[in-house]
Amino acid sequence: MHVITGKTKLLGVIGDPVKHSLSPVIHNTVISELEVDYIYVPFSVTKKHLDTALIGLANIGVVGFNVTIPHKQAILPLLCKITKTAQMIGAVNTVWHTDEGWNGTNTDIIGILESLKPLNCNWSKIKPMILGCGGAAKASIVALAKLGCTDIIVVGRSYDKLKTFKEVWSKNKFFDSINIYCFSELSKILHKTQLLINATPVGMSPNINKSPINKELLKKLPSKAIVYDLIYSPSSTMLLQDAHNLGLATMNGSTMLVYQGAASLELWLQRTIPIDLMHRSLIDYLKKN
Repeated sequence: MHVITGKTKLLGVIGDPVKHSLSPVIHNTVISELEVDYIYVPFSVTKKHLDTALIGLANIGVVGFNVTIPHKQAILPLLCKITKTAQMIGAVNTVWHTDEGWNGTNTDIIGILESLKPLNCNWSKIKPMILGCGGAAKASIVALAKLGCTDIIVVGRSYDKLKTFKEVWSKNKFFDSINIYCFSELSKILHKTQLLINATPVGMSPNINKSPINKELLKKLPSKAIVYDLIYSPSSTMLLQDAHNLGLATMNGSTMLVYQGAASLELWLQRTIPIDLMHRSLIDYLKKN
């Protein structure tokens, strides 16, 4: 058992809600295995308290923390340095403290990229569809572009937000082949995709009886389509259950969580992180709970 002392260094995750987060499970398992004097703690932080929370976290000596919904974009102006990748997508999920203040980067890209690699697709011929236009959607676009996708569909609820989303990508010149649609148009476009990614929080614990797409609409997907929900809690969302019942292949966000978490921990600890152990700890926890 890891004994916490006055010398133990603090890591954590901030979000609202944060009760659903399994990051403490996987991080503390690895921390214990590596026998380093750290502990990883969840911090519930509301939008209106984000700025003061960062001051408080610095004052109590927190070394670094992960950022989850709804702060991945709101935290940007509160950081003194942001990596080019995080700037490009306009979202941060990993933060660390220096003498100058808080720095930020985005390891979600690594998580999504590594979770998709085993599919061994001819990515140039895949037309992914992403639900949502927030930080997770932006990370998904970068990961898909790195894999070789040349055409991506993004679906959102507000056309104005979608238009702004597309304009931002056109300006950064990293990837500008994005087609935008509103949720109301889904029935007309679902047949076009072989990979559907849910990058919204709809269906996440505790609101587990919700889905971004109803079962009837899912029937419009090609029979060999893959439905990937970036949510990992619950491990089988309503979206994934409906897709599975229709005979579609499904993926949840557990592998993505592990890889992005390992990348964050590697940055904080400056050492190689055992991915297998992190993944195993998550699977074991999900089986028991």
